[in-house]
Amino acid sequence: MRITLAVAIVGLAAALAAGVPPAEGQVRPPHGSLFAPEDLGLLEGPDRDAWQEPELIMDALSIADGAVVADVGAGGGWFTVRLAQRVGPNGLVYAEDIQPQMIESINRRVSRAGLANVQTIIGTPSNPMIPAPIDALLMVEVYGQLEDPVTLLQNVLPRLKPGGRVGIVEYRLDGGGPGPPTAERVEPETIIRDAEAAGLRLQSRNDQFRFQYLLVFVAREPAEPIG
Repeated sequence: MRITLAVAIVGLAAALAAGVPPAEGQVRPPHGSLFAPEDLGLLEGPDRDAWQEPELIMDALSIADGAVVADVGAGGGWFTVRLAQRVGPNGLVYAEDIQPQMIESINRRVSRAGLANVQTIIGTPSNPMIPAPIDALLMVEVYGQLEDPVTLLQNVLPRLKPGGRVGIVEYRLDGGGPGPPTAERVEPETIIRDAEAAGLRLQSRNDQFRFQYLLVFVAREPAEPIG
């Protein structure tokens, strides 16, 4: 599997270098997983702001100046920087990933951006190890790579402030775009079932993004906070 994905990475890099977009259904390594930090640019084209619509996602999570938020599975920190800019110097962003190389990439990116309100954390596959309390937690293009999503969401729950929100962004099954093949994408109903099993309830859903959908969850019952 690793060899196959490595070949796919090389082929994809060559195609992008030649200006050829990935064909629909082509294997694309998952964000923040097998990509080395130096290859993250393959996932962060100049048009990503246009189709990702980060401001709309942050609005849906009510992320405002001074908020404390977590970027789980942050990869190279593309969203981390935008979250940090949104919450401002009075806020804080916890940028979590399970790969030390990605954490190093985030630290470099944050340093280049001159941001002092980001704390990086190395989590585990089932526990992001985010300190409580937080106003919102965001997972972008991560869910399909989780080994045990219900356990991870259960571990997230006590880290939320009362009314805290969990936002999950994934590629639509019919959305095309730069994401993984359709067979590797996650149906929103699967995520909703997992979240409900973990003690969350769906607050809102947006399927109107160009390639993706956004699910926003809150605790079904007030969780006992940590710390």
